[in-house]
Amino acid sequence: MQNNKDSMTPAERRASIGLASIYGLRMLGLFIILPVFALYAEHLPGGDNKMLVGVALGAYGLTQAILQIPSGLLSDRYGRKPVIYISLLLFALGSFIAAFAHDIYWIIIGRVIQGAGALNAAVMALAADLTREEHRTKAMAMIGITIGITFSISLVLSPVLYQAIGVPGIFAMTGVLAMLAMLVVKYAIPDPAITRFHSDTEASGKHLGEVLRNGELLRLDFGIFALHAILMSVFMQVPSVLITNGLEAAQHWQVYLPVLLMAFVLMVPPIILAEKKARMKQVFVGAVALAVLGQLALMQLQHSIWGVVTALTLFFTAFNILEAALPSLISKVAPLASKGTAMGVYSSVQFLGAFFGATAGGLLMQYVGGNSVFVFAVALLLLWLATASTMQVPATVRTKLYHLPELDEARSSLLQRELIQVRGVREAMVVAAECMACLKVDVQVFDEAAVEQLLREA
Repeated sequence: MQNNKDSMTPAERRASIGLASIYGLRMLGLFIILPVFALYAEHLPGGDNKMLVGVALGAYGLTQAILQIPSGLLSDRYGRKPVIYISLLLFALGSFIAAFAHDIYWIIIGRVIQGAGALNAAVMALAADLTREEHRTKAMAMIGITIGITFSISLVLSPVLYQAIGVPGIFAMTGVLAMLAMLVVKYAIPDPAITRFHSDTEASGKHLGEVLRNGELLRLDFGIFALHAILMSVFMQVPSVLITNGLEAAQHWQVYLPVLLMAFVLMVPPIILAEKKARMKQVFVGAVALAVLGQLALMQLQHSIWGVVTALTLFFTAFNILEAALPSLISKVAPLASKGTAMGVYSSVQFLGAFFGATAGGLLMQYVGGNSVFVFAVALLLLWLATASTMQVPATVRTKLYHLPELDEARSSLLQRELIQVRGVREAMVVAAECMACLKVDVQVFDEAAVEQLLREA
C-alpha cells in the first residue's frame, strides 16, 4: 500500500483540482478577450478612442491589484468560501454588464467589476487549509500549471469564439462559467476543518514594509509588472497587424497555436538548465534579452505573416521562461516569514502591470501611432534588462514544509535552533500556531533524514 504521507489524499486532490479550475477561470476572464477585443471595440461608440479601449482591456487588472491582498485578509476573518462566492458573483456581474454593453464606457464598468471579484488570495488560502504542509507545493503547482494552460487555450480559442458568438457572447460565457464555478466550490471542494493564517501563502500587514524594502524582491516585482504590461500593450496592436497581413480575425488561431506550441518546446531546455545546473541568473537575463529581440523583430517584420510568427515565437518563448522563473525566484529570495506577503505583492503588481500596459498601449496608439507600442515595449524591456543584470545570483535553494504536532513556544524556538544546525538548511522557521516547520534548503547537501529525526522527537 502506498504511504499516505507521500501522496495526496483523494480529498486533497479533489480540492486542488477544483481550486485550480476556479483560479484558471479568473485568468480566463483576463486572457480570453486579449486577442480580439481591440478589433471588436473599434465598432463600439467610443471605441475610436484607443486610450479608452486600452482602459477597458486593462481595467480588470486595476481592481484586481487593489483588492488582491484585502480579499485574502477578509477570507481570514469571514471564511474562505464566503469571500470566493462573493468574488464569483462580482465576476459574473461584471461579465454580464460587459456582455450587454452598447458602448466602451459600460464595458469599462463591467471590467472594473470583474476585477473586483478578486478571489485569488482566498483560493490560495483555501488550498493551504485543505492540504497538508508536505503536499502544499503540489497544490500550488497545479494552480500555476492551470494558469499557463488557460493562457494558451485562451489565445487559440478566442478567435474561434469571436467568429462564433462574438465578444458579447464571450463575456456572457465567462459569466455563466463563474456561476457554475460556485457549484464547484459548494459541492466539489471540501469545507476546511479549520481555517487559519498560513505565512507561506498569505500576505501579512506586519511583513509588508520588509517586503517593500527588499531590493531584490523589488527587482522581481518590477519584472512581472513589465512583463504583463508589455503583453497587454502588444495585444493592442498585434491583432491589427495580422488583419493588415490579410488574416481575418477568425483565422488568428492559426498563428497563435503554432507560436505557443513552439514556444513551449523551446522554453523547456532553458528552464532545466536554470534549475538543474544552477544557471538561473544567466537564463533569466538571457530571456529578458530574448524578449527585447522579439519586440524588435515584431517592429521590423510586421509586414510579413512569417515575420510576425517568428517574432511572436521569440517573445513567447521568453515570456514562458520568465513567467516560470519569476515565482521561483520570489520563493528563493523572500525570507521564510514574509514569503506569503512577497507573493501577495508580486501578484498585485502583476495585475497592476496589466492595467498599465493596456492603458499605455492605448494612449500611445491614440496619440503617437501603432509602432509606438513596440517602442514602448522595447524601452521597458531594456530598463528591465539593466535591472536584471545587476541582480544577485539566486541561491540554489528550495522551500520544504513539514507538519508538526502541537508545540509550545519554548519547544518551537528550540526546534528552530536545532533545525538551522542541520547540514544543508539555510533558513528555518517553526510556527507553533500553524503546526508547521518551513525550511529553505540546499537540496544538493540537505540531510533530510536528520530533519525528520528531529521532527519525530519534537
